[in-house]
Amino acid sequence: MKKILAITNQKGGVGKTTTSVNLAASLAATQQRVLLIDLDPQGNATMGSGIDKRTLARTVYHVLLGEADIREARVNSASGHYDVVPANRELAGAEIELVDIEHRETRLKTALANIEGEYDYVLIDCPPSLNLLTVNALCAAQAVLIPMQCEYYALEGLSDLVQTVKKVRTHLNPQLEIEGLLRTMYDPRNTLAQQVSAQLQQHFGDKLYRTVIPRNVRLAEAPSHGVPALGLDKASKGAQAYLALAGEMLNRAAAAI
Repeated sequence: MKKILAITNQKGGVGKTTTSVNLAASLAATQQRVLLIDLDPQGNATMGSGIDKRTLARTVYHVLLGEADIREARVNSASGHYDVVPANRELAGAEIELVDIEHRETRLKTALANIEGEYDYVLIDCPPSLNLLTVNALCAAQAVLIPMQCEYYALEGLSDLVQTVKKVRTHLNPQLEIEGLLRTMYDPRNTLAQQVSAQLQQHFGDKLYRTVIPRNVRLAEAPSHGVPALGLDKASKGAQAYLALAGEMLNRAAAAI
């Protein structure tokens, strides 16, 4: 696998799932082999990929508990042209059940080792909290992609997240790094958004993606149709922004070789 990315932010409502689904579809549109892992018990990335979470026999819950191989749990998103390891409400119980299991922090990492080489990108949609599910994502990932809104409280949350990444790197996953920060739901007319954006540029430099995701009605509508924005309206500003992000990521990867 070329890249395993945990898409995370401890703050809710910043566009983690929107980014996970639309980035997966955009990378797939550029002929990349993509696997999306839904690690949020709400199962929004599963539904947004056109997969009914209520009818699943196997999910990421069974993978984490060792009751199913990851190949048994994955399904194809016909609307996004990528594979998904889906989630539903069963996953909410996994955290309690994992507490007494050996190597509980690295269950996802171990599962992914079984499909080594099958994908170019693995994207992990994390829940909006620092729990055992998120720790599993951070242990399995090579890097973290942080979606965030350009508002005051976002900077405070970002500081906490950076400290969390450092702790995981020190104790559990020495290879973990920050891949990039992504500005989401961005409104250039908002003065505060401009100020926060400038601060991010100053503190994070090249880690801040040049691509900015705007507020866009198609991004909001797409999940109700069970398709990424690319499948709903390819010409929309939201779909085009995520295609641009995929291109920027691929260019960064090529430059690093």
